Amino acid sequence: MPNTTELTQLGSKHTEYTYEYAPHLLETFENMHPQRDYWVTLNADEFTSLCPITKQPDFATLIINYIPHIDMVESKSLKLYLFSFMNSGEFHEDVVNKIGKDLVSLMSPKYLEVLGLFYPRGNISIHPTFSFSNGEDKYVEVEKHRFLNRNINPQRIG
Repeated sequence: MPNTTELTQLGSKHTEYTYEYAPHLLETFENMHPQRDYWVTLNADEFTSLCPITKQPDFATLIINYIPHIDMVESKSLKLYLFSFMNSGEFHEDVVNKIGKDLVSLMSPKYLEVLGLFYPRGNISIHPTFSFSNGEDKYVEVEKHRFLNRNINPQRIG
């Protein structure tokens, strides 16, 4: 059983939502299977941020795929963290890279990717991808393969 005593968001009777970028909300729990490689996929279908120029909302589905090492991201803390982007004015590419870097810093995964499927505005969809490998040959190959064979069809990503 993982040690969950340090999780402050999960099970809280009162959830406080933060409307400004708040990476301190992210929490982890222990991976009970660090000797195995397996995928964790998290879909955030209602992600919202603001255009830094027009201040109009941008909507996206975020897909986070990772191969955990020791720590894993706790999903409620991730939800609150992603919610904190609601009033954050940043370009799509910046948002995806910021989220990727924050998750790498938090968990030190074997491999991680964040795909932003931003909905069209002005008839253009933007789908930036962040990827990271821990430098081990096996995960460098995963990163290289997924980068070279990237498919932006949301039904085929995961």
